[in-house]
Amino acid sequence: MSNTLKISVVICTYNRSAYIQDAMDSLYHQTLSRERYEVIVVNNNSTDNTQQTCEAFIESHNDAHFYYFNEIQQGASFARNTGALHVQSPLLCFMDDDAIADKDYLERIVLFFEEYPDAGGLGGRIIPKYLPVEPKWMSHYVSSLVGHFHYSEAVSIFAANKYPLESNMIIRKNDFDAIGGFNSALPGVVGTLRIGGEGKDFFLRLKALGRIIYYDPAIRVQHIVETSKLTHEYMYRVASGIGRGERVRMDEKGSWAFYKKTGEYIFKLGASLVLGIKYTLQGKPVKAGPVIRFRIDALKGLLNH
Repeated sequence: MSNTLKISVVICTYNRSAYIQDAMDSLYHQTLSRERYEVIVVNNNSTDNTQQTCEAFIESHNDAHFYYFNEIQQGASFARNTGALHVQSPLLCFMDDDAIADKDYLERIVLFFEEYPDAGGLGGRIIPKYLPVEPKWMSHYVSSLVGHFHYSEAVSIFAANKYPLESNMIIRKNDFDAIGGFNSALPGVVGTLRIGGEGKDFFLRLKALGRIIYYDPAIRVQHIVETSKLTHEYMYRVASGIGRGERVRMDEKGSWAFYKKTGEYIFKLGASLVLGIKYTLQGKPVKAGPVIRFRIDALKGLLNH
């Protein structure tokens, strides 16, 4: 079978039984022939009925290549690495458990790598699907915390310090193995603590090998965002997790890197204050607070580790 497979999709899941079936269903109904792809679901210690939901789906859709595994080490980096161990195709795609892929998602990815043989990695667009509606306080500067991602209007190469988000990213399996997968020191969510930045670390290491990373806005997934869960505590966990992840990365580089990153974060905090004033003058004061709080929380994560 591995000779016919073009792409493998890895979905890591944690207590998302309400959405994982829709994610899997969107991958089942693809324009790409089912003989050309496989889907690997990795359950990362869910305490809801995620396992039963996944196993029932796989049993009732046995004309497709869907597989289920468990990973007991908590954190998305561990789960993604486990999923990658089981893939049998040359392309490795990562998608979130609360995402819904466009019907031509996988076909577009396969065609892209055929059209751009120099592509070492690829990222696509992530469109938030707010339930029930987008909060009035949401803005472009905060939406990345809930997974929104749109780099450019046309196919382009990521700039030096830019990279795809993990919930819609594709890499050649050989390159994934060459950089050793995701850094487990940046596991993502572990309990109530988040140590993020695993995608940034991943792609910077890939770029260090000289690989070219592309963005294609036509390769799209929708990302479910329950607005009732966007509490101050949740937003703090995500924003501070970005700072914690940067602290881990900077500690590996030395004290000078940490001081430089601290200066960068203080500058971004200042910029957020300017943005807050701008929103207020535009009659949108509700958008000001979250922008400023994002940068404060990220700085806290960097300093407190």
